[in-house]
Amino acid sequence: MRPFIALLALAGASLAATAAPPSDESIVTLLKVTKAESLLDSVYATLEPAMKQAMQQATAGKTLSAEQQRVMDLAPQRLSQVLRSELSWATLQPMQVAIYRESFDQDEINGLIEFYRSPLGQRFVNKMPLVTQKSTAAMQVHMQQVLPKLKAAMDQVLAEAKLGATK
Repeated sequence: MRPFIALLALAGASLAATAAPPSDESIVTLLKVTKAESLLDSVYATLEPAMKQAMQQATAGKTLSAEQQRVMDLAPQRLSQVLRSELSWATLQPMQVAIYRESFDQDEINGLIEFYRSPLGQRFVNKMPLVTQKSTAAMQVHMQQVLPKLKAAMDQVLAEAKLGATK
């Protein structure tokens, strides 16, 4: 019985190895029908407000000079510009194509394109920016509860290591 199972495993591995790798053109088509670039834009749209909120939290209770406040007010926009530049779609698309090429075969890419071109697939794609926005907002709220616990755990580790607690 064991040789038969081993033979089946080898046959399965052989079939998997012969699956056609997807073409870059088909992957780009999939990225277009899933509106991956516009989803990235929706992530950018949530970044600046999130950074602004983080800056406000970091300076809460502190008295800032007018110049310090001006710098802090400009920081989210400056950071967002760097991220938009360094994480542009022109930079990310080749990475995504490579990842999809390594992860899917041509039949899978074709099936995904078919799904995402369907009415249901397009409704899914069109709702993803809102899902991303809501997920980001929910994570920000959740992280406000997690960060104090994380800091307390880190303080305990540092105290146990006799490195002193952070303030």
